[in-house]
Amino acid sequence: GMAVTPDNRTMIVAESHANRLTAFDIAEDGSLARRRVWADLGGDYPDGICIDAEGCVWYADVPNQHCVRVREGGMKLDRVEADRGCFACMLGGPDGRTLYIAAAEWRGFEHMISDARTGQVLSVEAPAPGVGWPAYSSGKR
Repeated sequence: GMAVTPDNRTMIVAESHANRLTAFDIAEDGSLARRRVWADLGGDYPDGICIDAEGCVWYADVPNQHCVRVREGGMKLDRVEADRGCFACMLGGPDGRTLYIAAAEWRGFEHMISDARTGQVLSVEAPAPGVGWPAYSSGKR
């Protein structure tokens, strides 16, 4: 997954198999520069991500079956455990403080098509609202 900070100046990328979040500066022309490790996640495998108003990133982790809120530098602040793999997450809801998690049992690519559907959208309250891109919209203006 990828997310862009609310000032449109930094893109954060989840590198699942490198166990880290990587940041890039976004230039005026849209090019990327100054690649750097935003957070080393140890044994976690980040997939979908979103950014909150405190500058933290939530990441979904399929094999570890959780979503984690992390600060730049790698300090893990919050964790939501699930009984299945977490693939994507997004902050939204009326006040932007609901963390929505797309989750499903994960038994490998070979079972994706033929096995029973186990997908769920979970929701929990989060400590800070979402910001940046992708952004949640209630459709209200």
